[in-house]
Amino acid sequence: MSIPFHVPTITGSESERVAAACRDPSVLQSDGPFSELCADLLRAYLEAENVLFTPSCTAALEIAAMLTVGPGDEVIVPSFTFVTSVSCFTNLGAKPVFCDIREDTLNIDESKISDLVTSRTKAIVAVHYGGISCEMDEIKRIAKDRDIAVVEDAAQALSGSYKNRALGSIGDVACFSFHSTKNYHCGEGGALVIDKPELLARAEIHREKGTNRRAFIRGQIDKYTWVDRGSSYVPSELNMAFLSCQLEHIESVKRKRKSLFDRYVNKLQTLEDAGSIRLPIIPQDCRPSYHLFYMLLQDSASRDKLLEHLQNKGIGATFHYVPLHTSPVGSKLHDGRPLHVTERIHNRLLRLPLYPNLRNEDIDLICREVYDFFGQVP
Repeated sequence: MSIPFHVPTITGSESERVAAACRDPSVLQSDGPFSELCADLLRAYLEAENVLFTPSCTAALEIAAMLTVGPGDEVIVPSFTFVTSVSCFTNLGAKPVFCDIREDTLNIDESKISDLVTSRTKAIVAVHYGGISCEMDEIKRIAKDRDIAVVEDAAQALSGSYKNRALGSIGDVACFSFHSTKNYHCGEGGALVIDKPELLARAEIHREKGTNRRAFIRGQIDKYTWVDRGSSYVPSELNMAFLSCQLEHIESVKRKRKSLFDRYVNKLQTLEDAGSIRLPIIPQDCRPSYHLFYMLLQDSASRDKLLEHLQNKGIGATFHYVPLHTSPVGSKLHDGRPLHVTERIHNRLLRLPLYPNLRNEDIDLICREVYDFFGQVP
């Protein structure tokens, strides 16, 4: 591709910091100084107390699932999301109850959640699609009234906010991704943010292979042993050395991504005005992370043809999720309810390249090709 769909962000200081870690092997133990630096940076940015880093967002979601559900419990989730938003809960024997999404943000439709709650509902998963916030006040109100945990899937949302609150700091538990496709990354990594202090001790145990090792290290107990379920959810210190550089540049990276996002909107506005496409909608109380840029075509045939047109021109466009309730596994777990918005929108969505070293002239070229597809002049 002459314009690839994604290029991982490099801030410029990662190589030196990883080299510094290699020069002093004593720092390479798990939860070492670079992990502490990352924790300090993320805690300060989110204004959150408890941050635990993991090898992936999937690992963080697995811990979140262990903290909130068990066999026979139900978890309300959007169908329009990545598989691990759901599979981490079903792996523990919980049942997903798929909820439809909103027309505007493509996030879980909070107005439909209450009708899905039963006596077995233990968690609601709020996925901030594209780094645009779910309607968190209403979701938290529903959850509080029924003693249900709110899990923020903030994989795409670091640097986004809702009513001036950082995404990932609002729910009972939040999960971040630092995969190479995300705004801030270390190749592969994740983090768990815990709002409820009573969940922290359990999270540390799940993260440390089911042992109380962290309490032992802090001198709170005189020996550590196997006390609960868990796995090896502690990331490499080399990854944390790399990630620390990324977390030091959260705002500058966000500003660049916003500039590119806004350029797409300005360039493509005429096509939206003509009814050919629909651009992303950002609610007034939300400040996105600008993780991705998408547009909605009028139908799936138009989407597929435009996708082919752009790829033939060397432009790395793609689509997003196949609804989980229609997947081979999800269809067996779904209760058969139609999810009208999810089913109407998913095959009309087209994503365009968005990353910090994408140039303005690249966006201009991409937009010209989109106009050319519709037979219009920019």
